[in-house]
Amino acid sequence: MKLKLTSMALAGALAGVMAAAPAMAELVFPSLSYRTGPYAANGIPFADGYADYMTLLNERDGGIGEEPVRLLECETGYNTQKGVECYEATKGEGALVYQPLSTGITYQLIPKATADGIPVHSMGYGRTSAANGKVFEWVFNYPANYWDGASIAVKHLLDVNSGDLNGKKIALVYHNSAYGKEPIRTLEELSKKHGFELSLVPVDHPGQEQKSQWLQIRRERPDYVVMWGWGVMNQVAVQEAANIRFPMENFIGVWWSGSETDVLPAGDAANGYKALALANPGGDYAIYEDLDKFVYSTGKAAGAGDQWKTVGYNRGLYAAMLAAEAAKEAQKIHSTKALTPAQMRDGMEALEMTEDRMAGLGMANFGPEFKVTCENHGGSGVGKVAQWDASAKEWKLISDWIESDKDVIQPLIDEDSAAYAAESNITERCN
Repeated sequence: MKLKLTSMALAGALAGVMAAAPAMAELVFPSLSYRTGPYAANGIPFADGYADYMTLLNERDGGIGEEPVRLLECETGYNTQKGVECYEATKGEGALVYQPLSTGITYQLIPKATADGIPVHSMGYGRTSAANGKVFEWVFNYPANYWDGASIAVKHLLDVNSGDLNGKKIALVYHNSAYGKEPIRTLEELSKKHGFELSLVPVDHPGQEQKSQWLQIRRERPDYVVMWGWGVMNQVAVQEAANIRFPMENFIGVWWSGSETDVLPAGDAANGYKALALANPGGDYAIYEDLDKFVYSTGKAAGAGDQWKTVGYNRGLYAAMLAAEAAKEAQKIHSTKALTPAQMRDGMEALEMTEDRMAGLGMANFGPEFKVTCENHGGSGVGKVAQWDASAKEWKLISDWIESDKDVIQPLIDEDSAAYAAESNITERCN
């Protein structure tokens, strides 16, 4: 049921897909993955989790609403051009929703998918102002976005400083791309509000060389470092921070800089490093019993089958679960098992995740509660803070759900989405 494609052989592979496709109706979910290159350490566990959840649905439930699921996995290498090629090559297969797992790819797909009438779910990444459903009808970024993440990080720093960051210095170490630049505007506004000094430290792709950046940090001596990194950049940053003896408890990454692969290479030196959590870490969830029974023990696990229970794997499970639950909503709304992309979009806009619903899926206390509406495609905008325990080799939560500062973020979303609407000649809906 799962097809792995490389952009080097898309045409031939897809011809085989079409020839081998079953005659029965099916629900098609593309997976724009990257199992190769400098971002593979983070791309592999996500892709495995996404695939294994879809396999579980087929093996245990016969699909979604008894409609079989077909996964189309296409290798992008975290390359924007390849991501667009994957989209163009797979959209005609009945694709219901795209999860680009790349802010750069997401930016390119927003106008394309909108024109084609196919929803995009950039879960916790992508264009932040897509949270405004009045403008971005086909794009969703629930349960939280990058500007939420920037605010949550600052709120945590406020908590550990008795509510006062006045005069403190915060450095942002960021991937020098659309992804890494997303939080800058929000942090600039928050620095005005809370009186801290913000310095920007870009790291060029892929991030394997950062000595000059960390020498700069050693010279400037910021009180805190916030990181927007991905792939090998995260590992290098944690090691370089250790090399200059920067206090790890004062180093906090966004949720894409907080997996096991980011900290294990540094060994004990990574102890105390913090990162935001989009969903809870660990493997103490009932769903893992079903995964073991229906996927792992039957030899149907994706990849090498060695990623489960890691943060990245859980993130892939979470994205797949949200897609499946939106599909269930769409089936309910339209009284049909087979779905079109437009019907899938309706299901996504009607999605409400409650604790009872997650518990029923074997994922109790896995992620936040949130409700999607026509106006709000961004969810609740909350996150937690986790800290790495090197001796136990696990992430431990050190906060409850923290809500972002909507007084700062919402005006920025309104401003950016209004500019996009004017540029794209979009009339706001939901009136």
